[in-house]
Amino acid sequence: MTTTTTTTAGGIQAVKPTVSSHVRDYWARVRGGDLGTLPAVLGLLVLTLIFSVARPDTFLSALNFANLFNQGAQVVFIAMGLVFVLLLGEIDLSAGFASGVCGAIMAILLTDEGMAWYVAVPAALLTGIVIGLVLGVLVAKLGIPSFVVTLAAFLGFQGILLTLLEGGKNISITDEFVRSLNNDSMSVLWSWVFTIVCIVGFAFVQLNRYRRRASKNLITDPLGIVLMRIGGLAVLFIAATAVLTQERAINAAITSLKGVPIVVPIIAAFLVIWTFVLGRTTYGRHVYAVGGNTEAARRAGIPVDRIRISVFVICSFMAAIGGILVVSRASSVDPNTGGSNILLYSVGAAVIGGTSLFGGKGKVINAVIGGAVIAVIDNGMGLMGFSPGTRYIVTGLILLTAASVDALARRRASATGN
Repeated sequence: MTTTTTTTAGGIQAVKPTVSSHVRDYWARVRGGDLGTLPAVLGLLVLTLIFSVARPDTFLSALNFANLFNQGAQVVFIAMGLVFVLLLGEIDLSAGFASGVCGAIMAILLTDEGMAWYVAVPAALLTGIVIGLVLGVLVAKLGIPSFVVTLAAFLGFQGILLTLLEGGKNISITDEFVRSLNNDSMSVLWSWVFTIVCIVGFAFVQLNRYRRRASKNLITDPLGIVLMRIGGLAVLFIAATAVLTQERAINAAITSLKGVPIVVPIIAAFLVIWTFVLGRTTYGRHVYAVGGNTEAARRAGIPVDRIRISVFVICSFMAAIGGILVVSRASSVDPNTGGSNILLYSVGAAVIGGTSLFGGKGKVINAVIGGAVIAVIDNGMGLMGFSPGTRYIVTGLILLTAASVDALARRRASATGN
């Protein structure tokens, strides 16, 4: 391995890897079963290439690119919450209809009760928190398997949704703020400001981490790799913003449609928050510890029951946000909101992105990347004229492949001691 060494004031030599050694170490980890998001990223690139070649006039258009964010928002947010549950080796089958119930609560307060959005939206979020608290207590305190609890909730929430909507009525949303969340876009100016802030923020975090670890003579990624990460993200964000700030209205003479969809900074904000929580806090370390070995975590003094309850609260809270966004997108709510394929797509997004079904391995970014894969499949195959049945089959096969890769990777990691 090619490395460089530096000598500290105390005469201790600290080994610093070079770019070439870092690449070799990464490849060794991949061969040892530590795949991370690599399969999902490669799959996303391949799918994008296939649909771009098959439908270059529509799939690559600015209008369709923006629609991918709006269409996939609900799945991404529910998948973010499911990552926390899956990290403990649990499952939440009720997240889809829980999002529908929370969306219905918001719609009823807005339309039927005439309340303002700043009352209705928090009420929907509070509903999600209460749902998660109930599910978590049943699983952690009563010892009922999460599969059984959430399956019962899956059925029960369908009934609650029908009851709230009085047997099947549709409630329309007229509140402009709520409708804008998953339909409107930022101005061109604010789109570029958002992009620059994201790039500068990412660069600051990466360089600050490199500086702190280097100053303490800890092993850190080579500066060249850090700069490549920053440059790659900058190119990706600038290219995406350049596309999204193009005019994409069908009739620009009547109305103009430019800018990054408002839902994008919402996704980015929660991605940053939950990534920080899992990666930089004691709570996050406890989640991974409980997911890795529950009994060892309990003996180490970690409040296992509280951790288990909390992940269900987070999952249902994120489902509530997903429900708000899907209601915003449709400008209405009905008994099918949160149903159909939403739950399956959300679980699929988390697993396809790299979160393990066996617990202990996963990141919130997995949900975003997996959600992008699901959105591209659904959108691209729809543009190519495939039937819903074919899309379900393809998505199911990809989910099965992702689960198989996860199982094989864990077996390989166990065999190699990684």
